[in-house]
Amino acid sequence: MTGTRRSPEAPRELSAEVLVVGGGLGGVAAALAALRAGRTVVLTEEYDWLGGQLTSQAVPPDEHSWVERFGVTASYRALRDGIRAYYRQHYPLTGAARAWRELNPGAGWVSPLCHEPRVALAVIESMLAPYRGGGRLTVLQPYRPVAADSDGDRVTGVRLAHRDGGDEVWVSAPYVLDATETGELLPLTGTEYVTGFESQADTGEPSAPAAAQPLNMQAVSVCFAIDHVPGDHTIDRPAGYGFWRSYEPDFWGGPLLGWRSPNPRTLETVERSFTPNPDDDPLAVRADQRRNPGDGNLWTFRRIAARGLFVPGAYGSDITLVNWPMIDYMEGPVIDVPDAATHLERARELSRSVLYWLQTEAPRPDGGTGWPGLRLRGDVTGSPDGLAQAPYIRESRRVLGEYTVVEQDLSMAVRGDKGAVRYADSVGVGMYRIDLHPSTGGDNYLDVPSSPFEIPLGALLPRRVANLLPAGKNLASTHITNGCYRLHPVEWNIGEAAGALAAFCLDRSVSPHAVRNHPGLLADFQARLEEQGVELHWPDVSGY
Repeated sequence: MTGTRRSPEAPRELSAEVLVVGGGLGGVAAALAALRAGRTVVLTEEYDWLGGQLTSQAVPPDEHSWVERFGVTASYRALRDGIRAYYRQHYPLTGAARAWRELNPGAGWVSPLCHEPRVALAVIESMLAPYRGGGRLTVLQPYRPVAADSDGDRVTGVRLAHRDGGDEVWVSAPYVLDATETGELLPLTGTEYVTGFESQADTGEPSAPAAAQPLNMQAVSVCFAIDHVPGDHTIDRPAGYGFWRSYEPDFWGGPLLGWRSPNPRTLETVERSFTPNPDDDPLAVRADQRRNPGDGNLWTFRRIAARGLFVPGAYGSDITLVNWPMIDYMEGPVIDVPDAATHLERARELSRSVLYWLQTEAPRPDGGTGWPGLRLRGDVTGSPDGLAQAPYIRESRRVLGEYTVVEQDLSMAVRGDKGAVRYADSVGVGMYRIDLHPSTGGDNYLDVPSSPFEIPLGALLPRRVANLLPAGKNLASTHITNGCYRLHPVEWNIGEAAGALAAFCLDRSVSPHAVRNHPGLLADFQARLEEQGVELHWPDVSGY
């Protein structure tokens, strides 16, 4: 890897064998896979923390029911094991918590491993550290892509600008992986892609609309962490609070800022509870979304620190992560529109308004209103304004691939007891319900039971561009199947497969498309994935 500065006006130049743009879970997994294969890597990230969903977006992992036994890659399991080991090494756990083999530090119901974002960051940094020290990994942070050059069907380089202005870097590489949250390289490189809802005529999906709706995308959310301690920690009334206080989507069953909202699976209006620091037993929590979605009590739903698991006095309160229905921003898309920045700021204003409502007006079980003791924990999320550093953008631009994953590939309503389609070119597995949040087009939740599914290599291959690979939720899924391919372990597996594919192609001097379409090459690549601990198929388990 080399770097030179040509002149004060020209950007710095770097080169590597693999360029990974975007340092979320897919980007980190892609970089690690290429590095393990002996390749040099430049990894870029726009925000202050690597890890994306798990760190800068502050979203505890959404995982399937079998995650402790199978259904994830070996490197993703190493990340999970590292998080638990970090707690045992550095945190004042009680004896019972330390002995809990499947330690869930937050005792949250959304996942069997709910934790503070900084712990995941520490483990991710430790996984990358040997390669930084060895000189084969360069991390550019905080940098975002602003331009790209192509030669025919090949991307030759990407220009990145420092987020805070000034410095620019030009990076060239034989393989360029797009691991950004929104598929930012696709328009910059002229790679064909789609956004929003495809039409039923295009995909044949039972849940698709008659006409395509490219600007109809899932809501984005700006998460934040809170605890509940003595004192009045009420924030200043947000400027947009009046608007959000009276905001009521047609299908919601009441104001957005309220305890009533649709049940994603039944669409019936339900009332959720909220009890800060409940006197529960965190050791008794067994998170399994197959049996219980866990969102009945919003405090424990995405709790990331359960004070009862730490020695007395270590935590004055639980810490919970607010990623609840009421922070879903549905007023407009944030991709391929001129007012994207305005919508993102309004999404942050909605989250601040939710916090202010919780502190001042939210109905309490005792008949009172508001919990002024709720305290915004910006120190937990690492952001000056107290919210997550980055918005949680569920739906990306999606590449037009050699193969597109569609609803009928994995929907239990379509597949029945046959299980998901088995792909000859599988490069991994995943499992989650098709979980679409309310959309910018005014749609309610779409939550469809799914079979455990595979990740086809064809969905990682653009139809035309030869050396650009999607390495996250920008693979060739649809608006509908994005709802289950976007979750933490699936994003990691997609990135790991993309990084491994780039390295394999460099080793064999072949193209990614040749790997998929030549049986011998495909078999060799899949064998390499399996050697690295990537599961290609599921055992006989049923979806939910």
